[in-house]
Amino acid sequence: MLAYVFWHWRSPEIDSETYNNHLVAFHRVLSECKPAGFRSSVVFFSGRVPWLPTAPEAYEDWYVVESSAALDPLNEAAVSGVRREPHDEVARGAAGGVGGLYRCRTGELSLVDAQYALWFSKPAGTAYDAFYASTRPWTSQVGVGLWGRQMALGPTPEFCLLTSTPVKLPDRFEGFGRAIERLWPGH
Repeated sequence: MLAYVFWHWRSPEIDSETYNNHLVAFHRVLSECKPAGFRSSVVFFSGRVPWLPTAPEAYEDWYVVESSAALDPLNEAAVSGVRREPHDEVARGAAGGVGGLYRCRTGELSLVDAQYALWFSKPAGTAYDAFYASTRPWTSQVGVGLWGRQMALGPTPEFCLLTSTPVKLPDRFEGFGRAIERLWPGH
């Protein structure tokens, strides 16, 4: 299971309520008219994130797809047919964006239930097997998923631990944690 994660921020010329409404409208029509290989999407308002220092606040769209082969159909579908106008409304209000491709490495796929996100990097000099073993105290819990970057398309961290309850990682993991607010699907 892969997720294309897209961080974007609104232009100061558009108010947050209008931007949020446009964003939800796009994701609603995308869920109703799914392209091949597309499973679902989740949108979080994540506030300020350190890898986007010029963005006053960020939105985080997670597009879950079956495989990387689904990315081309998703990209084409997002800007065509009944999805085109809702997509264009959001795009006109955006000031910028960056993305990355992530794979669910361990734990559950629980994006809709996620309330906290911890973004971090693997400690330098740690082998991946040892790293994954060190995350088992968290990823073995219900409602926790560890996502690892497959492809860097921007300055984003290598890993994301999504949880439904707050988690504190050991100090050897350098990163950034915060509560996230789900905008889509609705509460």
